[in-house]
Amino acid sequence: MSSYLAVIGECLVDVVHTETSAPMAHVGGSPFNVAVGLARLEHPVVFVGRRGSDDYGRMIARSLRSAGVTSLLGADSRPTSVASATLDPTGQPSYEFELDWTLPDAAALEERFAAQRRTRTHLHTGSIASMLEPGAETVKALLSDARETATISYDPNYRPTIVPNREQARRQAEEFIALSDVVQASTDDLEQLYPERTHADTMHAWLELGPSLVTVTRGGSGAMAVAASGIAEQPVFSVEVADTVGAGDSFMAATLSSLFRRGLLGAENREALRRIGLDELREVLRVSSQAAGLTSARFGAQLPTAAELTAALEAPQP
Repeated sequence: MSSYLAVIGECLVDVVHTETSAPMAHVGGSPFNVAVGLARLEHPVVFVGRRGSDDYGRMIARSLRSAGVTSLLGADSRPTSVASATLDPTGQPSYEFELDWTLPDAAALEERFAAQRRTRTHLHTGSIASMLEPGAETVKALLSDARETATISYDPNYRPTIVPNREQARRQAEEFIALSDVVQASTDDLEQLYPERTHADTMHAWLELGPSLVTVTRGGSGAMAVAASGIAEQPVFSVEVADTVGAGDSFMAATLSSLFRRGLLGAENREALRRIGLDELREVLRVSSQAAGLTSARFGAQLPTAAELTAALEAPQP
């Protein structure tokens, strides 16, 4: 039976504002970007995310079809979620949201997954989908049930404007981390959630909750990962940054792709993932960091194809 990678989370339209151009609308949402990124890296992908039957919802549906991603849910009668992003002069976005994260219950979603008649190797989630009710509890239940047959990954992508209560956000993030095999975060996430401790301390504390691998993106300082085998670091690839929208999602998609190609995803490979060695860990970071660099060099969340990523990895480095 053939297999696929699944992603559950928000899909929305980013309306991007800059000081120098008119607003531009792009389909986005961190889980949506990861799903598209995995498809561009030539993986079969099933995506679970709600959208409305309005113009923005139709834009999302076209984007999923164009990327070759299978959508588990059709459009509903509520408005499509919208994020208004304002870029500062360095390309860093700040967001305001109009969101609806309502889902069928976990049992109904599992029935739809079963109808795929394929094996679900891995399930990824994060961002708004893991924090905003009522859908967040459904996602948590789905991940808990999925662990028997799939590995799990999670990216908190924490937004204080959506969940301003830091203690509540910490508790929620840690519950998802405890269900996960692979966790990714940015230094912004760590500083917002745990301002009282170092990045390394938080990474090790998360590893003790149960994951096999914790990675952190550090902007211009590169990336870092921790596993039972130790700590690995990767310098940033030198690119001319257009904006950083989707760079972390590109990193996540490439991490999952790299782990899958090494035979480390799927519940039957959970122990092998837990034993990942430092050399493999460094290579995963190298691939993921290159993918993030390619995305940062282009406006909007334009995640790389498999051919683009391979060419960049094989090109001589300055």
